[in-house]
Amino acid sequence: MMLLFGSRLKKLRQKAGMTQSELGEKVNVTKVSICCYEKGTRTPTLDTLIDLANVFHVDYSYFLGSDHYVVAEDDPHYGISMAKEEIEFIQELRKEVVIYQKFMEDPKRAVKLIRSQIKIR
Repeated sequence: MMLLFGSRLKKLRQKAGMTQSELGEKVNVTKVSICCYEKGTRTPTLDTLIDLANVFHVDYSYFLGSDHYVVAEDDPHYGISMAKEEIEFIQELRKEVVIYQKFMEDPKRAVKLIRSQIKIR
């Protein structure tokens, strides 16, 4: 989740044409803190998160991945909040029909295979 936060923070900062130092000044943290937030190696306090959201005029939940509420096709009473990036990943995966079918047949096995290929325990 924090990697999503970092990437969204960086995109917003760059879109606003701000340096890490300038953003740090606006929210009373150092350039190093902003850099660490963007890399996902440090987590901001709740107060800093709210300050960042206010600077960019977004809801703080945007930084945490809340973007879209997706309703299940077969059950209109069930849904899940998904980040735009998650939806884009699924859309790209669906373009690879054979791979997507294999994923859907056995999602746990697919995740295990990916984990072994990228060396995550």
